[in-house]
Amino acid sequence: MLNMDFSKRVVLDTRDQNWVASPMAGVWRKPLAREEAERGHATSIVRYEPGARFSPHDHPKGEEILVLEGTFSDESGDYPAGSYFRNPEGFRHGPFSEEGCIILVKLHQFQPDDSEHVCIDTQINGLGSCDFGGSDSAERQRIPLHRHNQERVALEFWPAGTEQDAAELSGGEELYIIKGELIDDAGRYTEGHWVRNPIGFQCGARKVEQDTLFWRKTGHL
Repeated sequence: MLNMDFSKRVVLDTRDQNWVASPMAGVWRKPLAREEAERGHATSIVRYEPGARFSPHDHPKGEEILVLEGTFSDESGDYPAGSYFRNPEGFRHGPFSEEGCIILVKLHQFQPDDSEHVCIDTQINGLGSCDFGGSDSAERQRIPLHRHNQERVALEFWPAGTEQDAAELSGGEELYIIKGELIDDAGRYTEGHWVRNPIGFQCGARKVEQDTLFWRKTGHL
């Protein structure tokens, strides 16, 4: 098991992690949290080499994906960077990438009564370059991605100088920094950082000194 004690805070800089081969040729992973080697709860950064593919399979308790770079594909279509989707239990596909891609993947984590299939093109023109809502945008922005019971998922853009007061995270929180740097009382989290804050964690005041884009999930722990 890896990082499966949800009462503990976890901070990882995924850029410092080595890619680990998956069972399929050309598909590599950076495990962030994992219950078992090839099944159960898992959160990972996954890289497809150009032309790599998985054989068709389904996902007990669902699959959640954010495309970070390149284009991710399956039988239902092609999904460029910025695409977000949720495949519920019973959805079957054979994912692949013709040009190669990097994705954030969460497996086996849907709530029992959450069966919604979600596919959202966030229309971010170049997610990796933090072009969120247009390069001239100077306002804090948020794209809601999913909501179920207390669970909330969103992409958030904070322009340089944004500050937020301290708060208690009653349902826990996960963050993945896509671009820029998020700062709080406990540290500084740059591009590639994954942070999981447990239920009841006292989140200090936050701020950014540069334009920052991040994925945020709350209320699910």
